[in-house]
Amino acid sequence: MDIIRSLLNPASRCVLCGSTGYNDVDLCAPCSAELRPANPICVCCALPLTTPGDSQHFCGSCLQNPPPYSFVYRLADYAPPLDRIILQLKFNQKLHLARLLGTLMARDIRQQALTLPDLLIPVPLHKQRLQQRGYNQALEIARILARALNVKLDRHSCVRHKATREQTGLPAQQRKTNIKGAFQVRHDVRGKHIAIVDDVMTTGSTVAELSKALLQQGARRIDVWVCARANV
Repeated sequence: MDIIRSLLNPASRCVLCGSTGYNDVDLCAPCSAELRPANPICVCCALPLTTPGDSQHFCGSCLQNPPPYSFVYRLADYAPPLDRIILQLKFNQKLHLARLLGTLMARDIRQQALTLPDLLIPVPLHKQRLQQRGYNQALEIARILARALNVKLDRHSCVRHKATREQTGLPAQQRKTNIKGAFQVRHDVRGKHIAIVDDVMTTGSTVAELSKALLQQGARRIDVWVCARANV
């Protein structure tokens, strides 16, 4: 009976070190502990604050030039070991890692008691990039989040109608220029509270451009949910 039970419900294994997973995810307790994000952070853009402050502080950049989104949630910083998981998902076809990341995000979002949006919109890929990669990692993560949090997944309202260069490696100003006008909103989002889902937020140019497109079509509020935030 124990053999049958183990075959039907195999023990989870840590994707980083191979040890036995815990809490029903493919990550062990020690590796999971390494995902702790830095604090304190800006309550708007989720970058570390340069001076200590309470949980309601904004960074100077967001005070001087508020972004189009209202809030950024990130599971942890873009650093080891989380960066390894994301890169394996994004470039090595390890789609099972989307389930791990989405599950960890959903549990953390519940624990933080964040206000849930009306819609989850994954950052879309241009059709050429989608054909090359075969999948959109942001969509795969958003699927898990939508099911776990009982929030509607909207994969059709936004399209990336402009083929752009890969953002990775571009300086901040070139990222803004590269992504400008890349997104089109095709469906009605008036009055909606929307959370944009992506794997990594670096300079924020991509999510800012998508946020602008959604707000121009009447969205009420835009949040950004990412697995990792790069401290740029």
